[in-house]
Amino acid sequence: MSVVQHNEGSSHTEKHLHETEAQQPMSARTATNGDGKEYAGGESMNRYITPGGHFANDDLIAIGASHRKYANPLPLGAMSFATTTLVLSLYNAGVQGITVPNAVLTFSLFYGGFVQYLAGLLEFASGNTLGASIFCCYGMFWWGFSMIFIPFFGEMGTYDGVPGVYSMNGANAAEAENAIGLFLFIWLGITLVFTVGAMRSSITLIVLLVLLDITFLLLGSFYYTGNTALERAGGGFGIATAIVAYYLAMGSFLTPATSYFTLPLGSLAVKE
Repeated sequence: MSVVQHNEGSSHTEKHLHETEAQQPMSARTATNGDGKEYAGGESMNRYITPGGHFANDDLIAIGASHRKYANPLPLGAMSFATTTLVLSLYNAGVQGITVPNAVLTFSLFYGGFVQYLAGLLEFASGNTLGASIFCCYGMFWWGFSMIFIPFFGEMGTYDGVPGVYSMNGANAAEAENAIGLFLFIWLGITLVFTVGAMRSSITLIVLLVLLDITFLLLGSFYYTGNTALERAGGGFGIATAIVAYYLAMGSFLTPATSYFTLPLGSLAVKE
C-alpha cells in the first residue's frame, strides 16, 4: 500500500493545476476514467465513484449508507404469497367449519394481489427474471381468483338484480364447478413451467413449487368431481406450501449483515 504525502509545495502545484483546468474550455479538458483511458471534457470520474463502483453521495449519512441500491423484494413477495395461500388453504381444509371462502378477498385483492405484483416489478428492476415472472403471475392469479367471487364481474352472486352466469340462478349454473376446476388446472400448467425453470435456483423454491403443483391438482380435481376429501387434501398441501413460502421469505432477509443467524435455502445456482 502506498502512502501519499502532501506538503505546501504539492498543495500549491495542485491548486495551480485546478486553476489551469478552470481556464480551459470544457472541450479542451481531458480526464481519466477507472480504466486509465482518457476522454475529453469534464473532470475525472474517479472523484465521484466509490471503490465499489457506486456513485458517491452524502445524503444518506444519517442512516449509515453511502450510496443507494435496490432492496431485495423476494421476502415481500414470498410473505404476501404465503399469507394469502395460508388463509385460503385453511378454508379449504375446513378449519372452524368455514365453507365459503369469500373472506379471503381482503387478502387476495391487496396483499396477495397488489403487493405481490409490486414485488414482481421490483424483481424486474433487480434483474431477477424468474422471481419477477413468478410474483407478477401469482399476483395476477389472486386478482383473477378474486373476480370469480365479486358479483360486479358477473360470475358469482347477483349484482344490481342480475345473477352472475355461474350463480345458483344464473344461465350456466351447472358449469360453475367445471369452470373453476379448469381455471385451477390452467394454473397447474403455469406452475409446472415455473417448477422446471427453477431447477437451478434453490431446493426451497423447488419444494414450494412442487407442493403448489400438488395443491392445484387436488383442488382442480375437487371442483371436477365434487369429492370433498380432495378439497381437504388440497387445503393441507396449501398450508404446507405457505409454510415453505414463509421459510423462503425468512431465509432471504436473514442475512449475515442483518441477523445473528441464517437459514439454509439450498442454493443450486451455478458457482462462478
